[in-house]
Parts: sequence; structure tokens; C-alpha cells
Amino acid sequence: MRTRTYARSIAVTSAALVALTACGGGDDSGSGSGGDAASGGGEKQVNIYGTDGNMGSTLGDDFEEEGALAGMSGTTPLTELAGDFRDQLLQVDPNLGNTFNYAGETYDAVVITALAAQLAGTNDANVFKAYVNGVTTGGEKCDTFQACLDIVNAGGNPDYDGRSGPLAFVDAGEPAAASFGILQFGDDNVIDDGQTEFVLAGDEANATTDEGPAPAAPGTTSPEPLVIGTLLPLTGDLAFLGPPEVAGAKLAVQDINTAGGVLGQDVRLEEGDSGDATTDTATQTVDRLLQAGVNAIVGAASSGVSLNVIDRITGAGVMQISPANTSDQFTTYNDNGLYFRTAPPDVLQARALADLIAEDGNNTIGILARNDPYGTGLAENTVENLLAGGLSEDQVVSITYDPNAANFDSEVQRMVELNPDGIVVIGFEESSRIIQGLNENGIGSQR
Repeated sequence: MRTRTYARSIAVTSAALVALTACGGGDDSGSGSGGDAASGGGEKQVNIYGTDGNMGSTLGDDFEEEGALAGMSGTTPLTELAGDFRDQLLQVDPNLGNTFNYAGETYDAVVITALAAQLAGTNDANVFKAYVNGVTTGGEKCDTFQACLDIVNAGGNPDYDGRSGPLAFVDAGEPAAASFGILQFGDDNVIDDGQTEFVLAGDEANATTDEGPAPAAPGTTSPEPLVIGTLLPLTGDLAFLGPPEVAGAKLAVQDINTAGGVLGQDVRLEEGDSGDATTDTATQTVDRLLQAGVNAIVGAASSGVSLNVIDRITGAGVMQISPANTSDQFTTYNDNGLYFRTAPPDVLQARALADLIAEDGNNTIGILARNDPYGTGLAENTVENLLAGGLSEDQVVSITYDPNAANFDSEVQRMVELNPDGIVVIGFEESSRIIQGLNENGIGSQR
């Protein structure tokens, strides 16, 4: 695994990414081959890109032919997780394989919640919400719950640098900077870890300067435990993210309780399924969690699901902290100061994605985005960055689709007619059917 850093600025600090070969596009000089027709058949070599909703090895489960996804690349919020952390996650769930998407962000969401409650001296989210941002910036650096708790118990101010990166929340309760993985599929249709690279987007200098009220006296205890609920995708179109997120939450609670818990009590974890936006699963789970007396809910993964339940959660005086919501809508949402996220907003991922596309030498781009807050938000931000990078409006075409449609033939046909150098698929599990449709029309790595 390799690490890359940003060298370009777009509005806030962004990056110039070195070229990656996607679906055969790009050569040793870094120039794209997307404009060349395939010899003999008139077919075109097209770079295929994905994003965090589909860049997981489970996407390959829907493809039988070897190499169907080979070379497809894309972005996802991801930190180069330490080996011991991966090992600990695998001890929690041995079936994770090499899928760790959002495990670090989920772990950090639980730790941040616990530290905020400890600093506030209460499990009341309406009180400890004022300490959340300050846990991630300023003060004395610490990278484990135990180390941060030691600082708190000594009367100090912790600055938690988590498993997912520096965090450094802005006033809106989201990271000022974040690490992204540039992932690529191999010939076996799974993510090739050896090709993964990392970039940092954003700027920690934009973090809040408000570190919250004065903390409670060291050693403050509570007669009741801190209760954290999870609203994570055990079913639905993001179910592949469920196992690593659940493992991250369980591991965090284990580590917190090993260190002595919060306010002298072990943290209690109440688990729940979010389903997806096509079902009422999340609403039912939230109602059950609220009845169980949770103080905070970690989730949902889907921005659309969170938008369906955020008012229900925050209106009950419970904190919501998502490890995977990326829609920009949450930045300004009227949440009573009770919504936070450890995942970066789409504006940051869009910069990394646009830079990857540009460095592959694409002159024309087609975007297929699911019609929901995640898909439309990331697509709009990506288009904005591509235009800022020098492409003209007629070189970038963005199409939204209904993720619940019976098929995506019309959208695929529009891409065939557009004949772009690169195609970005911003979707969830339905992405496999779209890519299969592209392949059947001679677009992408599979001919």
C-alpha cells in the first residue's frame, strides 16, 4: 500500500493524484487511452470509476467472468488501517475478509461519543453534545480511548486522533480533513490491496476553535451507563458495509470498557438494522432504540436513511453520529446541534475523485448517479471539480437514475451514445447491473 498527499488547491486544500490505470486506460506516460478505438471492432477503451457506495470486493460477487472488473478504480473514505487494528476487527468478526470500509469511522464515532460524555460528566446528549467537536481538536494529542481518558482524569483537554485519521471537526460537526483510499479491482474481481493508495483531502486548519464548556471534575461518575445504539446496514443495498461497521462499534465498546468505561460504568451497546431507504426498517429500529433508552445512535450509513430518521432521533434529545453519511445536506441541517459524522462530506471525496479522473487523461466524462441525496450530491460536487479542473460543460454529462428501476437499459444506452473516455458509477448494489450493461455494450474492461 502506498500513501500520496495533496499538491493542488481547489477552494480548500485538495490534491493532484498520480495516474492510475483504470480498465486499461492510461499508459506509462500517464496519458489516457480513452480516446482510442479498440483495434478491429470499433469498441472503445473506457475508464470505469466507482465510489464508496460500490468500491468493495462484494461487488465482484455478481460477476462470474474473470477480469470483468479488472482495472476499475475509485475512491472511498479510507485510512491505511494499522495491522493490529485489522487483526482486532477480525477477532470480532472473522468473516470480514479484506472489507474494512468505514470500520475506523464507526470505531471513532463510538469513542468520540464516550469521551464527550466523560468530559460533560453526564450521559445526557443535550449536554455532552457541546463537547463533541472539542474532543477532536486542540488540547493534548491522544489516539486511544485509554490515553484520552488519562488526559481527562488528569484535568486536561484531549485531542483524539482516531483510527480514521485526524478528524478535526469543523463547527458543523464533521471532519475538516479526511483520508481517502484510491482502490482498484484486480483480475479476480476483488479489490487489489497491493494497488491501494491513500490521499488526504481538506485542511485541519479549518477545524473549530470552540472546544466546548469547562469539563466536569475528574472522576465524576454516573449511576446509569452510557447507552449507544447502532443503526447500521445489516440488510439492504449497503449491506456489504454492515459487517465492518458493526465490528468497529463492538471493538470500540470493548476497548472503552476495558479502560474503565464512561463515568464509572460500562458502556452498553444496543444493536439495530438500518435497512435501506426503500423500507421502514430504520424507523422501526430507531423507535426500538429510543425505547431502550439510548443516549446516542451511531448510523445510519446511507444518507437517505439518515434523512428519514434524523428528526426522530434528534427530536428525542438523542445524539446521532454517522460513520458513513457523506451528503452535503447534513452540513447545514437543523439538527438541534445533535447530529455529527466521522465520514467526510461529499465535497471532499469529489475532489479526490475528480483529480483521479483528470490524472487518467480523460477528456470526456459520463456520470451515472443514483437519484438520492448521496448520488446527486456527490455527482454535483464531482462535476463542479471537473469543470474547475479545466473541462468544459459539454465534456461532462451527468445522468441520474432510479435505483429501484427494473433495469438501466436507457441509461446505459445514453452512455453508449455519449461514447466518453471515462464513466463514473455512483451507486450501491445496483451498480453491478449497470456495469454488466456497459460491458455487454463493449464498454469497460470486459468485452
